Formats: sequence, structure tokens, C-alpha cells
Amino acid sequence: MGKYFGTDGFRGEANKVLTFEHAIKIGRFLGWYYGERLDKKAKIVIGKDTRRSSYMFEYALCTGLMTSGADAYIMHVTTTPSVAYITRVDDFDCGIMISASHNPFYDNGIKLLNGMGEKMDEETILKVEEYIDGGIEIPLATRNVGRTVDYVAGRNRYIGFLISMSKFSFKDVKVGLDVANGAAWSIAKGVFDALGAKTYVINNEPDGYNINTDCGSTHIEHLQKFVVEKGLDIGFAYDGDADRCLCVDEKGNVVTGDHILYIYGLYMKERGKLLNNKVVTTVMSNFGLYKALDKVGIEYEKTKVGDKYVYENMLHTGNRIGGEQSGHIIFSKYETTGDGILTSLKMMEVMLAKEKPMSELASPVVFYPQVLKNVKVKNKADAQNDPDVMKAVEDVTKKLGDEGRILVRESGTEPVIRVMVEAKSDEICEQYVDSVIEVIREKGHMEE
Repeated sequence: MGKYFGTDGFRGEANKVLTFEHAIKIGRFLGWYYGERLDKKAKIVIGKDTRRSSYMFEYALCTGLMTSGADAYIMHVTTTPSVAYITRVDDFDCGIMISASHNPFYDNGIKLLNGMGEKMDEETILKVEEYIDGGIEIPLATRNVGRTVDYVAGRNRYIGFLISMSKFSFKDVKVGLDVANGAAWSIAKGVFDALGAKTYVINNEPDGYNINTDCGSTHIEHLQKFVVEKGLDIGFAYDGDADRCLCVDEKGNVVTGDHILYIYGLYMKERGKLLNNKVVTTVMSNFGLYKALDKVGIEYEKTKVGDKYVYENMLHTGNRIGGEQSGHIIFSKYETTGDGILTSLKMMEVMLAKEKPMSELASPVVFYPQVLKNVKVKNKADAQNDPDVMKAVEDVTKKLGDEGRILVRESGTEPVIRVMVEAKSDEICEQYVDSVIEVIREKGHMEE
């Protein structure tokens, strides 16, 4: 990770951490960089979510791009996966999404995508940061300044792609959607309506300030209540930029990303479509998912936390489905990033193909109780690599056997070690987490 850009872009409070000037510089560099590199006028597409500050950053980016001679194609309010899709299929040099995903409205972010719709490579990101900090000088365009192009047609093309993904009519299926007052607001209902569903939508009145506020995938309890009260067959909740999706079954139970990986992974295996017979997870997937996959003979790989790492694994191995418990699900045959609306269409496909309710499809995944505690330490590496700490972790692993697991990992942003145990009961989890933390304390690693 660089100075400004993390695994999911440059993110922070608008005009405090991420400023108008940052956005202009990012546009300036990208417009010049792709123009020079490709020896032509750069062509870059931009999307944004519904935050009030997204408009400010959109204009700032466009200003930077045009002053460097690039043309900026504006998709307006749209989802992150739509920008990734259009960047790739319409041959843009790169794509930019303005969003802070599931964060509150006062935060915002700038995500950069390469010409394949994938997250920008580290080398280019570091060059952007070097320019922001004044380490690179680039010329202003003079006679060949860029222009903006209204590209709402790109969003419409993406909607057509989503509709084409369904193999079934949704006629008479009652579907609830929580669009989080975010980017899915302008897309999701139209897709489900076009496929014949009886669509019921909540949190679809964005005002620039209410994105993710007590709604969407981070506050799924509202969709749970809505599905039960309305007697719906299924519900789907998205986050602010709609790159993640969680489900609610007909009984009001939450269906997480782990459940989705199991449901669709098994569906692929049954049809001979699960290449390598593997599902890609992160280390934070629940032990219950692995137990369920073991029972049906599906193998799995574990990556670091972050959809970036899931996609990198899929790119290098050819694995076809992967994701996170939070609902970032990647179907690599179709897209390069998590796509909440596509995920919901895939869940509809399994329900209709198997003629089973979501509660039955998800039931084999039984979540194990989990306890996670953060331990503030003087030095993360010293604490985690201490021989006595490692032995304590090994002892817990042996005691748990195949009835649970322990995970000890460093925080990427804080001086913290995270100790997590999953087991058959909360009491067992607490006992084993505390036993490891006690060794960390005894060895003097804890920051008092």
C-alpha cells in the first residue's frame, strides 16, 4: 500500500483527508500518463455514487484530465462494477470510481482501474502518489486540451449486460431490494423489473447525505424485517457502491457472503462448471463454510482479507468463484470485481433452477461461534513471531482439532494483533482467545 492509496483506493473524509486538489492532481497525472504511454489522446471513464461530495470530485477529476489533454467520459451515478465493466468492454484506457463504498456520507474515495477493469497496479499508483507530492512535473495541454462526454449510454449498456445474465424469468417472484440510498438506486430495480419480478425497494431516495445511513448491507436488519412483513420470497441488500451483496431468505435470516460462496460453488460443481473444484475465500471466512464445503467435496483456497487478494488468486489460478463474508463475490468468468447486483441475479438463478427456497439452499452452512479480540502491542511482528506466542497458538490448534480454528494476524492500519477463535461454543472461543492473549501479556508485548 502507498502513502495515499490503500487496497481499495484513496479514501478519507472529504476535503480533510481526500481533497479537491488531490482529485485534480490525480486527473492531471492520469490524463498525461496514458496519453504519453499510448501516444494518443487518453480516454478515461468516470462513475460516482450518491454522496454530495462525489459531484465535487467528479468535476475536479474532469478538470485535471482535460488540462492534461484527456477526454473524460462521465457515467454519472453508477456502481463500481459498472465502471469496471465499461472500462473493459468499451476499451477505455482506465476507469475511475468516486466512492467510499460502505463508509458514511462525509467520507469519499477515488478508486482507479486499469484498462481491463482491474484494480490499478501498484507501480502506477506509486507514480500517481509521487506526482501528488510534487516529485514529477508534467506539462499542461495547450492546443489539444480534452473535453467531457456524457456517457450515460455506458450505464445503460451495463444494465443490458445484467439483464442478459439471467437464464430465467423472475415472473411472480417477490423480491425485496435495499439499495442503501447509494449507486444501486439507479440500476437495481430496473433490472429486476425487466426480468419480471415483483420488486419492492427500500432506501431508494438518496439526498447526498443518507447513503449507508442505517440501511443497506451494513444494516441488514431493516431488510430482514421488510422481507418478513411483506411476505417476500427473498431480499438483497447492497452497499453504497453496490460491489457487495448480502441476502435475506424468506424467513428473514441473513445469508452472508460465505453462504453465497457455498450455494453457488455447489451449483457450479453440480453442472461441471467449477474449474479446479475450488472456491476462493479469505482467512476471515467462517469455519462453518469450510465444514460445509468439505462435506460436498469442494476444495478451497484462503487469501488475505480484501477482494483485491481474492481476485489476484483467481487471476493466477483460473478459479472461477471467490469472495468475502461481507458479500464481495467475484464471478471471474464475467467480471473483474465484486458486483452486488450480479450476485443477486446468480442467487435468483440457483433458487429457480433448483426450485428451492433460499433458506433450504443456505442451511448446510452452519456458522460456528466466533470471538475476536484486538490486542494493542508495542511491535506487531515481535508479538506474532514470539516463540512462546507461536507455541500457544499451536497448542490451541491441536486442542481444537477439526472442530474449530484459531487465527492470529496483524492489523494493516493499527498497532494491533487480532486473535480470533471459532469453535462449538462461545465459552470455548473465549477460553482459547484469552489463553493466547495472556501469553502476549506475560511476554511484555502488550501496550499498556
